[in-house]
Amino acid sequence: MTLIKSISGIRGTLGGVSGENLTPIDVVKYTSAYGSMLLQRKKGKKVVVGRDARISGPMVHELVVNTLMALGMDVLDAGLCTTPTVEMAVMEEKAAGGIILTASHNPKQWNALKLLNHKGEFISAEDGETVLQLAESAEIAFATVDHLGTRTQKDYLPMHIEKILALELVKPELIAAQKYKIAIDAVNSVGGIAVPALLKALGVEEVIEINCEPTGHFAHNPEPLPEHLGQIASEVKSSKCDLGIVVDPDVDRLALICDDAEMFGEEYTLVAVADYYMRHTPGPTVSNLSSTRALRDITEKAGQKYEASAVGEVNVVEKMKEIGAVIGGEGNGGIIVPELHYGRDALAGIALILSHLAETGLSASALRATYPNYRMSKNKAELQAGTDVDGILEKIQKKYKKQPINTIDGVKIEFDNDWVHLRKSNTEPIIRIYAESDSINTAENLTRKILQDIGDLLN
Repeated sequence: MTLIKSISGIRGTLGGVSGENLTPIDVVKYTSAYGSMLLQRKKGKKVVVGRDARISGPMVHELVVNTLMALGMDVLDAGLCTTPTVEMAVMEEKAAGGIILTASHNPKQWNALKLLNHKGEFISAEDGETVLQLAESAEIAFATVDHLGTRTQKDYLPMHIEKILALELVKPELIAAQKYKIAIDAVNSVGGIAVPALLKALGVEEVIEINCEPTGHFAHNPEPLPEHLGQIASEVKSSKCDLGIVVDPDVDRLALICDDAEMFGEEYTLVAVADYYMRHTPGPTVSNLSSTRALRDITEKAGQKYEASAVGEVNVVEKMKEIGAVIGGEGNGGIIVPELHYGRDALAGIALILSHLAETGLSASALRATYPNYRMSKNKAELQAGTDVDGILEKIQKKYKKQPINTIDGVKIEFDNDWVHLRKSNTEPIIRIYAESDSINTAENLTRKILQDIGDLLN
């Protein structure tokens, strides 16, 4: 059982002992600290709270809402809601902040408090440190009975969809004219509410829904990786769909299945959207160090500037703002559209991908064939709690010191045209290992070599 306290939020497994797992005591403790920080920032008393559909959601949701009210804050309760929708709601309401109750792609035993600032963006490292410090202090003051906060339930999905449709590059008329047949897999979470509603608004009339009942009983591993998507791939093939759409439990990651039932590639979701954007709105792009070089290739081919950031949405957003990127995101299917909001948004990604397909008249498989065909191996070294991860990365860096190395975020090692990136997770006791080459065998061999190196260091 695990409790991970980071500057970006609090994530843990349910049950067990407080301080070691995500228990009611921990939920109240960190919610109190976050709410106190918002009150100190004096941006108002409104806070938006939404959750994905995981089983522990209702219990954690009530703890969070009531704790905020006990602090004297007014809660705008979005209920079952996607992460990007909560982010948009914070902006719409000019709220002091927001909390999203989701463990993203983690299995059902996990939940988390994702913390937003008044801009609807994940809180900064500085604010995160403040929350952690407040949680350990005895300085949190709760409201008296006459000053308790209020709770207002609101549905923000229509607003979110309306703003997506208002984007200049979203083309509902073109999409509707194509008469697409689309299958969607929402892994029994809030995507089962949001994605069908978006597709209907875009004019898609024939939608096959798979795992769209938001029960929180995930039908398969909720991380949208190829090995977990056999069911929808089979459906796309048997029903002769034009596209398969897969989202994670909180709908900030987007994966696609082509019309031939092959994976479009999670890494290429951002590549395709960036291609579409740069055709109409040329400008810089950003992805993180672990994302495919294909984005750099198409950006430079378009005569634009590409830059890489450290992994993590906060870091990508910071770099996007720094260079004025028109589009950016992460290779895990996370697309950030600045003119909408600075957060990964699978709903915006769906609308832009469909607009791109409709405008070009290409099938999904034909569109995918227009991009560089790099192959990536994504793996991880699972470690015991308390392992000196930084020490392992330092030793790996020394072993490969003759190669070009980037240590902005973990250790990225270049081997001619190939690369491997090692970094410790902020949410789990693991080292993520990404390797890329134009050959999957080469990428996998690189990964295996690094895994062996780590194993040797641990023995």
